[in-house]
Amino acid sequence: MGIQKDRIRFNVGGRVFETTSTTLANAGRNSFFGAWFDENWDLNSQFNTNSSEDLFIDRNPECFSILLDLLRTGDLNIPPNVVTERLLYREASFYGLLDHVRSAKWGPFDGNRLRLGRSLTGQAPGDGTAIRAGPDGGCCVAHGSIVHVYDWMLEEHPLMNLDYQRVNDMGWVDPESVVISACERLGSRDGGMGLFNASSGELRYKFQVSHDNQVKSYTAGALSFSGDFKIFSSCKGRSNEYGIGVWDQVTGKQIDFFYESPGWSLGDADKLQWLHGSNCLLVATLFPRKDNCYISLLDFREKNMVWSWSDIGAPLTVDEKRVRDAIAMEDSNSVCVVNEYEDLGFIDLRISGGSARWSSRSRLMKGNMPDEPCYPKLALHDGQLFSSMNDSISVFCGPDWVLTSRLRRSYGGSICDFSIGGDRLFALHSEENIFDIWETPPPPVI
Repeated sequence: MGIQKDRIRFNVGGRVFETTSTTLANAGRNSFFGAWFDENWDLNSQFNTNSSEDLFIDRNPECFSILLDLLRTGDLNIPPNVVTERLLYREASFYGLLDHVRSAKWGPFDGNRLRLGRSLTGQAPGDGTAIRAGPDGGCCVAHGSIVHVYDWMLEEHPLMNLDYQRVNDMGWVDPESVVISACERLGSRDGGMGLFNASSGELRYKFQVSHDNQVKSYTAGALSFSGDFKIFSSCKGRSNEYGIGVWDQVTGKQIDFFYESPGWSLGDADKLQWLHGSNCLLVATLFPRKDNCYISLLDFREKNMVWSWSDIGAPLTVDEKRVRDAIAMEDSNSVCVVNEYEDLGFIDLRISGGSARWSSRSRLMKGNMPDEPCYPKLALHDGQLFSSMNDSISVFCGPDWVLTSRLRRSYGGSICDFSIGGDRLFALHSEENIFDIWETPPPPVI
Protein backbone atom coordinates (compact mmCIF):
# COMPACT_ATOMS: atom_id res chain seq x y z
CA MET A 1 0.00 0.00 0.00
CA GLY A 2 1.52 3.25 -1.12
CA ILE A 3 0.26 6.33 0.76
CA GLN A 4 0.82 10.03 0.27
CA LYS A 5 -1.23 12.08 2.72
CA ASP A 6 -4.81 10.83 2.25
CA ARG A 7 -4.17 8.71 -0.86
CA ILE A 8 -4.46 4.92 -0.83
CA ARG A 9 -3.75 2.37 -3.59
CA PHE A 10 -5.25 -1.08 -4.14
CA ASN A 11 -4.66 -3.94 -6.50
CA VAL A 12 -8.05 -5.58 -7.01
CA GLY A 13 -7.90 -8.72 -9.15
CA GLY A 14 -4.83 -7.36 -10.99
CA ARG A 15 -6.19 -3.84 -11.58
CA VAL A 16 -4.79 -0.86 -9.64
CA PHE A 17 -7.13 1.68 -8.02
CA GLU A 18 -6.23 4.87 -6.17
CA THR A 19 -8.58 6.62 -3.75
CA THR A 20 -8.57 8.40 -0.38
CA SER A 21 -9.46 7.47 3.17
CA THR A 22 -12.08 10.23 3.00
CA THR A 23 -13.86 8.35 0.22
CA LEU A 24 -13.56 5.04 2.04
CA ALA A 25 -15.02 6.61 5.18
CA ASN A 26 -18.30 6.90 3.27
CA ALA A 27 -18.51 3.11 3.49
CA GLY A 28 -19.10 3.30 7.23
CA ARG A 29 -17.44 1.76 10.26
CA ASN A 30 -19.07 -1.66 9.78
CA SER A 31 -17.89 -2.08 6.19
CA PHE A 32 -14.98 -4.12 4.87
CA PHE A 33 -12.86 -0.96 4.85
CA GLY A 34 -13.74 0.11 8.38
CA ALA A 35 -11.38 -2.47 9.90
CA TRP A 36 -8.35 -0.80 8.35
CA PHE A 37 -8.78 2.55 10.02
CA ASP A 38 -8.91 4.02 13.51
CA GLU A 39 -11.68 6.23 14.90
CA ASN A 40 -10.42 9.20 12.86
CA TRP A 41 -10.21 7.14 9.67
CA ASP A 42 -6.42 7.19 9.74
CA LEU A 43 -4.79 3.99 8.58
CA ASN A 44 -4.06 1.56 11.41
CA SER A 45 -0.38 1.22 12.28
CA GLN A 46 -0.48 -2.53 11.62
CA PHE A 47 -0.22 -1.74 7.90
CA ASN A 48 3.22 -0.92 6.53
CA THR A 49 2.67 2.59 5.24
CA ASN A 50 6.21 2.77 3.83
CA SER A 51 5.73 -0.20 1.56
CA SER A 52 5.59 0.46 -2.17
CA GLU A 53 3.31 -2.55 -2.69
CA ASP A 54 -0.40 -2.02 -3.18
CA LEU A 55 -2.89 -3.81 -0.97
CA PHE A 56 -4.13 -6.79 -2.95
CA ILE A 57 -7.81 -7.81 -2.84
CA ASP A 58 -8.69 -10.94 -4.77
CA ARG A 59 -12.11 -9.81 -5.97
CA ASN A 60 -13.80 -8.67 -9.17
CA PRO A 61 -12.21 -5.39 -10.37
CA GLU A 62 -15.19 -4.28 -12.50
CA CYS A 63 -17.52 -4.47 -9.50
CA PHE A 64 -14.98 -2.74 -7.29
CA SER A 65 -14.81 0.13 -9.78
CA ILE A 66 -18.61 0.58 -9.68
CA LEU A 67 -18.72 0.42 -5.87
CA LEU A 68 -15.80 2.82 -5.49
CA ASP A 69 -17.60 5.29 -7.75
CA LEU A 70 -20.69 4.83 -5.57
CA LEU A 71 -18.65 5.83 -2.51
CA ARG A 72 -17.27 8.84 -4.34
CA THR A 73 -20.49 10.23 -5.78
CA GLY A 74 -23.42 8.50 -4.07
CA ASP A 75 -24.67 7.52 -7.54
CA LEU A 76 -24.94 3.93 -8.80
CA ASN A 77 -24.02 3.47 -12.46
CA ILE A 78 -23.93 -0.11 -13.76
CA PRO A 79 -22.50 -0.21 -17.30
CA PRO A 80 -24.58 -2.46 -19.56
CA ASN A 81 -23.05 -5.78 -20.63
CA VAL A 82 -20.17 -5.39 -18.14
CA VAL A 83 -21.41 -7.00 -14.90
CA THR A 84 -24.75 -8.45 -13.88
CA GLU A 85 -26.72 -6.92 -11.02
CA ARG A 86 -26.55 -10.22 -9.14
CA LEU A 87 -22.74 -10.23 -9.31
CA LEU A 88 -22.60 -6.60 -8.19
CA TYR A 89 -24.89 -7.33 -5.24
CA ARG A 90 -22.71 -10.28 -4.23
CA GLU A 91 -19.60 -8.07 -4.27
CA ALA A 92 -21.44 -5.30 -2.43
CA SER A 93 -22.34 -7.83 0.26
CA PHE A 94 -18.66 -8.81 0.60
CA TYR A 95 -17.62 -5.18 1.13
CA GLY A 96 -20.57 -4.42 3.44
CA LEU A 97 -22.09 -1.95 0.98
CA LEU A 98 -25.53 -3.44 0.32
CA ASP A 99 -27.25 -0.61 2.18
CA HIS A 100 -25.39 1.90 0.03
CA VAL A 101 -26.52 0.12 -3.13
CA ARG A 102 -30.12 0.06 -1.93
CA SER A 103 -30.05 3.75 -1.01
CA ALA A 104 -28.71 4.58 -4.47
CA LYS A 105 -31.38 2.49 -6.21
CA TRP A 106 -34.32 4.05 -4.36
CA GLY A 107 -34.84 6.80 -1.81
CA PRO A 108 -36.87 7.04 1.41
CA PHE A 109 -40.46 5.87 0.96
CA ASP A 110 -42.97 8.48 -0.23
CA GLY A 111 -46.34 7.32 -1.54
CA ASN A 112 -46.72 10.39 -3.76
CA ARG A 113 -43.42 9.77 -5.55
CA LEU A 114 -43.63 6.03 -6.04
CA ARG A 115 -42.66 4.62 -9.43
CA LEU A 116 -43.15 1.09 -10.71
CA GLY A 117 -39.80 -0.69 -10.45
CA ARG A 118 -40.68 -4.18 -11.67
CA SER A 119 -43.55 -6.61 -12.11
CA LEU A 120 -42.99 -10.30 -11.45
CA THR A 121 -45.07 -13.36 -12.17
CA GLY A 122 -44.89 -15.83 -9.32
CA GLN A 123 -43.54 -19.31 -9.94
CA ALA A 124 -46.73 -21.06 -8.81
CA PRO A 125 -49.59 -21.49 -11.30
CA GLY A 126 -52.85 -19.67 -10.65
CA ASP A 127 -53.48 -16.84 -8.23
CA GLY A 128 -51.69 -15.74 -5.09
CA THR A 129 -53.71 -14.92 -1.99
CA ALA A 130 -51.58 -12.61 0.20
CA ILE A 131 -48.34 -10.63 0.10
CA ARG A 132 -46.19 -9.26 2.95
CA ALA A 133 -43.25 -6.84 2.60
CA GLY A 134 -40.10 -7.67 4.53
CA PRO A 135 -38.06 -5.16 6.56
CA ASP A 136 -35.11 -5.34 4.14
CA GLY A 137 -36.96 -4.76 0.88
CA GLY A 138 -37.96 -8.34 0.09
CA CYS A 139 -41.39 -9.95 0.32
CA CYS A 140 -43.25 -13.23 0.72
CA VAL A 141 -46.29 -14.37 -1.28
CA ALA A 142 -48.83 -16.97 -0.16
CA HIS A 143 -50.20 -19.38 -2.72
CA GLY A 144 -52.49 -22.03 -1.29
CA SER A 145 -50.47 -23.86 1.37
CA ILE A 146 -47.12 -22.62 -0.03
CA VAL A 147 -45.25 -19.39 0.69
CA HIS A 148 -42.73 -18.02 -1.81
CA VAL A 149 -39.98 -15.79 -0.39
CA TYR A 150 -38.05 -13.14 -2.32
CA ASP A 151 -35.06 -11.17 -1.07
CA TRP A 152 -34.58 -7.48 -1.83
CA MET A 153 -32.87 -8.42 -5.12
CA LEU A 154 -36.12 -10.29 -5.95
CA GLU A 155 -34.32 -13.61 -6.09
CA GLU A 156 -36.58 -16.42 -4.88
CA HIS A 157 -35.51 -18.47 -1.87
CA PRO A 158 -36.59 -22.05 -1.02
CA LEU A 159 -40.31 -22.54 -0.48
CA MET A 160 -41.90 -22.56 2.96
CA ASN A 161 -44.65 -25.10 3.64
CA LEU A 162 -46.41 -25.97 6.89
CA ASP A 163 -47.94 -29.09 5.30
CA TYR A 164 -51.31 -27.83 6.46
CA GLN A 165 -54.16 -26.41 4.46
CA ARG A 166 -54.55 -22.88 3.12
CA VAL A 167 -52.22 -20.16 4.46
CA ASN A 168 -54.21 -17.43 6.24
CA ASP A 169 -51.52 -14.88 7.08
CA MET A 170 -47.76 -14.30 7.17
CA GLY A 171 -45.45 -11.85 8.86
CA TRP A 172 -41.77 -10.99 9.20
CA VAL A 173 -40.51 -10.92 12.79
CA ASP A 174 -37.03 -9.92 11.57
CA PRO A 175 -35.16 -9.94 8.22
CA GLU A 176 -34.44 -13.67 8.55
CA SER A 177 -37.62 -15.03 10.13
CA VAL A 178 -41.17 -15.43 8.80
CA VAL A 179 -44.22 -16.66 10.74
CA ILE A 180 -46.96 -18.45 8.80
CA SER A 181 -50.49 -19.10 10.04
CA ALA A 182 -52.70 -21.68 8.34
CA CYS A 183 -55.83 -23.78 8.59
CA GLU A 184 -55.16 -26.82 10.75
CA ARG A 185 -55.14 -30.28 9.25
CA LEU A 186 -57.62 -32.48 11.05
CA GLY A 187 -55.97 -34.90 13.43
CA SER A 188 -52.56 -33.22 13.34
CA ARG A 189 -52.80 -31.78 16.88
CA ASP A 190 -49.67 -29.70 16.44
CA GLY A 191 -51.04 -26.26 15.71
CA GLY A 192 -51.52 -24.05 12.71
CA MET A 193 -48.48 -21.76 12.98
CA GLY A 194 -44.78 -22.08 12.28
CA LEU A 195 -41.65 -19.92 12.26
CA PHE A 196 -39.35 -20.33 9.24
CA ASN A 197 -35.88 -19.25 8.19
CA ALA A 198 -36.54 -16.88 5.30
CA SER A 199 -33.29 -17.75 3.48
CA SER A 200 -33.37 -21.54 3.72
CA GLY A 201 -37.10 -22.22 4.12
CA GLU A 202 -36.29 -24.36 7.17
CA LEU A 203 -39.04 -24.75 9.78
CA ARG A 204 -37.55 -23.71 13.13
CA TYR A 205 -40.52 -24.59 15.33
CA LYS A 206 -44.30 -24.81 15.46
CA PHE A 207 -46.52 -22.89 17.85
CA GLN A 208 -48.88 -24.89 20.03
CA VAL A 209 -52.10 -23.97 21.82
CA SER A 210 -52.70 -25.56 25.22
CA HIS A 211 -56.14 -25.64 26.84
CA ASP A 212 -56.77 -27.34 30.20
CA ASN A 213 -53.15 -28.56 30.08
CA GLN A 214 -53.75 -30.35 26.78
CA VAL A 215 -52.28 -29.49 23.39
CA LYS A 216 -55.07 -28.69 20.93
CA SER A 217 -55.24 -28.55 17.17
CA TYR A 218 -56.36 -25.15 15.90
CA THR A 219 -56.63 -22.88 12.89
CA ALA A 220 -54.45 -19.77 13.09
CA GLY A 221 -55.65 -16.61 11.37
CA ALA A 222 -54.54 -12.99 11.43
CA LEU A 223 -51.08 -12.19 12.85
CA SER A 224 -49.46 -9.23 14.59
CA PHE A 225 -46.17 -8.58 16.40
CA SER A 226 -45.12 -6.34 19.28
CA GLY A 227 -41.78 -4.69 19.93
CA ASP A 228 -41.07 -6.95 22.93
CA PHE A 229 -40.94 -10.12 20.82
CA LYS A 230 -44.55 -11.26 21.24
CA ILE A 231 -46.54 -12.89 18.45
CA PHE A 232 -50.34 -12.59 18.39
CA SER A 233 -52.69 -14.73 16.34
CA SER A 234 -56.43 -15.26 16.14
CA CYS A 235 -57.19 -18.89 16.99
CA LYS A 236 -60.14 -21.12 16.31
CA GLY A 237 -60.17 -24.61 17.81
CA ARG A 238 -62.73 -27.38 18.09
CA SER A 239 -63.17 -27.09 21.87
CA ASN A 240 -63.24 -23.84 23.86
CA GLU A 241 -60.02 -22.28 22.59
CA TYR A 242 -61.50 -19.40 20.58
CA GLY A 243 -59.73 -16.07 20.88
CA ILE A 244 -56.27 -14.51 20.57
CA GLY A 245 -53.17 -16.54 21.40
CA VAL A 246 -49.84 -15.01 22.43
CA TRP A 247 -46.42 -16.64 21.99
CA ASP A 248 -42.84 -15.72 22.75
CA GLN A 249 -41.01 -15.18 19.48
CA VAL A 250 -37.66 -16.40 20.82
CA THR A 251 -38.78 -19.63 22.48
CA GLY A 252 -41.99 -20.36 20.58
CA LYS A 253 -43.82 -21.02 23.87
CA GLN A 254 -47.42 -19.94 24.46
CA ILE A 255 -47.48 -17.24 27.13
CA ASP A 256 -51.09 -16.00 27.11
CA PHE A 257 -54.56 -16.44 25.64
CA PHE A 258 -57.42 -13.93 25.44
CA TYR A 259 -60.64 -15.93 25.30
CA GLU A 260 -63.52 -14.78 23.17
CA SER A 261 -66.10 -12.64 24.93
CA PRO A 262 -69.79 -13.66 24.68
CA GLY A 263 -71.31 -12.22 21.52
CA TRP A 264 -67.94 -11.22 20.05
CA SER A 265 -65.87 -12.95 17.38
CA LEU A 266 -62.14 -12.92 18.07
CA GLY A 267 -61.10 -16.34 16.80
CA ASP A 268 -62.28 -15.44 13.29
CA ALA A 269 -60.44 -12.09 13.20
CA ASP A 270 -59.37 -10.80 9.79
CA LYS A 271 -57.02 -8.12 11.13
CA LEU A 272 -54.74 -7.73 14.16
CA GLN A 273 -52.66 -4.62 14.83
CA TRP A 274 -50.43 -3.99 17.82
CA LEU A 275 -50.67 -0.40 19.11
CA HIS A 276 -47.35 0.55 20.67
CA GLY A 277 -48.61 3.76 22.27
CA SER A 278 -51.51 2.22 24.18
CA ASN A 279 -50.03 -1.27 24.64
CA CYS A 280 -53.21 -2.80 23.23
CA LEU A 281 -54.13 -5.06 20.34
CA LEU A 282 -56.67 -4.02 17.71
CA VAL A 283 -58.82 -6.99 16.65
CA ALA A 284 -61.18 -6.65 13.67
CA THR A 285 -63.58 -9.29 12.35
CA LEU A 286 -65.05 -8.01 9.11
CA PHE A 287 -67.68 -8.63 6.46
CA PRO A 288 -68.06 -11.03 4.65
CA ARG A 289 -66.47 -13.44 7.15
CA LYS A 290 -69.22 -12.37 9.54
CA ASP A 291 -72.54 -10.69 8.78
CA ASN A 292 -71.59 -7.91 11.16
CA CYS A 293 -68.30 -6.14 11.84
CA TYR A 294 -66.61 -6.32 15.26
CA ILE A 295 -63.64 -4.10 16.16
CA SER A 296 -62.11 -4.05 19.64
CA LEU A 297 -59.01 -3.08 21.60
CA LEU A 298 -57.68 -5.74 23.98
CA ASP A 299 -55.52 -4.99 27.01
CA PHE A 300 -53.68 -8.19 27.89
CA ARG A 301 -52.34 -6.77 31.14
CA GLU A 302 -55.84 -6.46 32.60
CA LYS A 303 -57.47 -9.14 30.41
CA ASN A 304 -59.98 -6.54 29.40
CA MET A 305 -61.66 -5.26 26.23
CA VAL A 306 -61.03 -1.54 26.70
CA TRP A 307 -62.81 -0.32 23.56
CA SER A 308 -65.26 -1.84 21.11
CA TRP A 309 -67.35 -0.98 18.06
CA SER A 310 -69.81 -2.98 15.99
CA ASP A 311 -72.23 -2.23 13.18
CA ILE A 312 -74.92 -4.38 14.83
CA GLY A 313 -78.14 -2.39 14.85
CA ALA A 314 -76.92 0.09 12.23
CA PRO A 315 -79.73 1.58 10.08
CA LEU A 316 -80.51 -0.26 6.87
CA THR A 317 -79.63 2.89 4.93
CA VAL A 318 -75.94 2.31 5.64
CA ASP A 319 -76.03 -1.41 5.02
CA GLU A 320 -74.06 -0.88 1.81
CA LYS A 321 -71.23 0.54 3.89
CA ARG A 322 -70.17 -2.79 5.35
CA VAL A 323 -66.60 -2.57 6.60
CA ARG A 324 -64.04 -4.52 4.55
CA ASP A 325 -60.84 -3.42 6.35
CA ALA A 326 -59.81 -1.40 9.40
CA ILE A 327 -56.64 0.19 10.72
CA ALA A 328 -55.92 2.10 13.94
CA MET A 329 -54.47 5.61 13.71
CA GLU A 330 -53.03 6.33 17.15
CA ASP A 331 -51.94 9.89 16.34
CA SER A 332 -55.56 10.92 15.75
CA ASN A 333 -57.17 8.55 18.31
CA SER A 334 -59.27 6.93 15.60
CA VAL A 335 -59.83 3.79 13.59
CA CYS A 336 -60.08 4.16 9.82
CA VAL A 337 -62.40 1.75 8.02
CA VAL A 338 -63.19 1.28 4.32
CA ASN A 339 -66.12 -0.21 2.41
CA GLU A 340 -66.41 -1.75 -1.06
CA TYR A 341 -66.85 1.69 -2.64
CA GLU A 342 -63.59 2.99 -1.14
CA ASP A 343 -65.54 5.24 1.19
CA LEU A 344 -63.38 5.96 4.22
CA GLY A 345 -64.95 5.99 7.67
CA PHE A 346 -63.45 7.20 10.94
CA ILE A 347 -64.38 5.92 14.41
CA ASP A 348 -63.31 7.79 17.55
CA LEU A 349 -61.21 5.60 19.87
CA ARG A 350 -62.16 7.81 22.80
CA ILE A 351 -65.84 6.83 22.53
CA SER A 352 -66.70 3.15 22.82
CA GLY A 353 -69.52 2.11 20.52
CA GLY A 354 -69.71 5.46 18.70
CA SER A 355 -70.78 5.77 15.09
CA ALA A 356 -68.50 5.90 12.07
CA ARG A 357 -68.08 9.23 10.27
CA TRP A 358 -68.06 8.36 6.56
CA SER A 359 -66.25 10.34 3.88
CA SER A 360 -67.35 9.39 0.38
CA ARG A 361 -64.67 8.68 -2.21
CA SER A 362 -67.01 7.02 -4.73
CA ARG A 363 -66.97 10.01 -7.07
CA LEU A 364 -63.25 9.48 -7.58
CA MET A 365 -63.72 6.05 -9.13
CA LYS A 366 -63.43 5.82 -12.92
CA GLY A 367 -64.50 3.08 -15.27
CA ASN A 368 -66.67 0.03 -14.67
CA MET A 369 -66.43 -2.35 -11.75
CA PRO A 370 -64.42 -5.48 -12.68
CA ASP A 371 -66.17 -8.83 -13.01
CA GLU A 372 -64.48 -10.09 -9.83
CA PRO A 373 -63.73 -7.06 -7.65
CA CYS A 374 -61.33 -7.52 -4.75
CA TYR A 375 -62.09 -6.30 -1.26
CA PRO A 376 -60.26 -3.05 -0.49
CA LYS A 377 -57.30 -3.05 1.90
CA LEU A 378 -55.82 -0.30 4.07
CA ALA A 379 -52.28 0.57 5.15
CA LEU A 380 -50.77 3.44 7.11
CA HIS A 381 -47.12 4.39 6.62
CA ASP A 382 -45.22 7.52 7.73
CA GLY A 383 -48.37 9.62 8.03
CA GLN A 384 -49.78 8.55 4.65
CA LEU A 385 -52.91 6.43 4.24
CA PHE A 386 -53.18 3.86 1.44
CA SER A 387 -56.33 2.15 0.16
CA SER A 388 -56.49 -0.43 -2.63
CA MET A 389 -59.51 -0.48 -4.94
CA ASN A 390 -59.85 -2.71 -7.99
CA ASP A 391 -56.61 -2.28 -10.01
CA SER A 392 -55.23 0.79 -8.21
CA ILE A 393 -53.99 2.05 -4.84
CA SER A 394 -54.98 5.50 -3.59
CA VAL A 395 -52.72 7.66 -1.41
CA PHE A 396 -54.31 10.06 1.11
CA CYS A 397 -52.42 12.76 3.02
CA GLY A 398 -52.99 15.59 5.47
CA PRO A 399 -55.33 15.97 8.47
CA ASP A 400 -58.40 15.64 6.19
CA TRP A 401 -56.95 12.68 4.26
CA VAL A 402 -57.09 14.28 0.83
CA LEU A 403 -56.47 12.04 -2.18
CA THR A 404 -53.03 13.04 -3.50
CA SER A 405 -52.05 10.30 -5.94
CA ARG A 406 -52.97 6.90 -7.37
CA LEU A 407 -50.86 3.91 -8.30
CA ARG A 408 -52.18 1.86 -11.20
CA ARG A 409 -50.79 -0.97 -13.29
CA SER A 410 -52.21 -1.83 -16.71
CA TYR A 411 -52.43 -5.62 -16.38
CA GLY A 412 -52.80 -8.35 -13.78
CA GLY A 413 -56.39 -7.70 -12.77
CA SER A 414 -57.62 -6.30 -9.47
CA ILE A 415 -55.29 -5.92 -6.48
CA CYS A 416 -56.16 -8.57 -3.90
CA ASP A 417 -53.51 -7.51 -1.37
CA PHE A 418 -50.66 -5.04 -0.89
CA SER A 419 -48.00 -4.40 1.74
CA ILE A 420 -45.41 -1.72 2.58
CA GLY A 421 -41.97 -2.34 4.08
CA GLY A 422 -38.26 -1.95 3.40
CA ASP A 423 -38.98 1.33 1.54
CA ARG A 424 -41.07 -0.54 -1.04
CA LEU A 425 -44.73 -1.16 -1.77
CA PHE A 426 -45.70 -4.62 -3.06
CA ALA A 427 -49.08 -5.07 -4.79
CA LEU A 428 -50.40 -8.57 -5.54
CA HIS A 429 -52.90 -8.90 -8.38
CA SER A 430 -55.77 -11.36 -8.49
CA GLU A 431 -54.79 -12.85 -11.84
CA GLU A 432 -51.74 -14.86 -12.87
CA ASN A 433 -49.99 -14.46 -9.52
CA ILE A 434 -48.46 -11.15 -10.64
CA PHE A 435 -47.05 -8.72 -8.10
CA ASP A 436 -45.72 -5.19 -8.65
CA ILE A 437 -42.82 -3.53 -6.83
CA TRP A 438 -43.19 0.22 -6.34
CA GLU A 439 -40.16 2.27 -5.28
CA THR A 440 -39.38 5.93 -4.57
CA PRO A 441 -36.72 7.29 -6.94
CA PRO A 442 -33.51 8.38 -5.20
CA PRO A 443 -32.97 12.11 -4.70
CA PRO A 444 -30.85 13.77 -7.39
CA VAL A 445 -27.10 13.75 -6.84
CA ILE A 446 -25.81 17.32 -6.69
